[in-house]
Amino acid sequence: MTSRKATKPSFGPDRMDYAAFAVEWEAAWNSHAIDRIMAHYALDVVFRSRKAMRLVGQGEIRGRDALRDYWIKALDQQPGLSFIVTNVFIGHAMIVITYRNQNDVEAAETLRFGPDGLVIEASACHRVPSHSL
Repeated sequence: MTSRKATKPSFGPDRMDYAAFAVEWEAAWNSHAIDRIMAHYALDVVFRSRKAMRLVGQGEIRGRDALRDYWIKALDQQPGLSFIVTNVFIGHAMIVITYRNQNDVEAAETLRFGPDGLVIEASACHRVPSHSL
């Protein structure tokens, strides 16, 4: 595995270094430092994930405070959580990060950025096991 240095990306989706963002995103999650994770997200962020249903009873979480509460619960339930970024896809003011977690489960996170370079929308999708297809 190659070592990647986490750096703070420059702001503004038209000037962002998306590769640097992905490295920092991975490092933030692997640190389990909630403030570092939340630093990527706008106050009015909207996050969607089927996994949120189990913890908070809904698949859409609105606002940074609610998202923070959700991720604190998620991290408490998975103290060994870790991610390895496998691919980064970029678009206009958005990025898709694919990764594997500590259980070798593949997932993809789609992040859309506001003009300040903070995430305003995020969606997490997890791979369906091949035996379920």
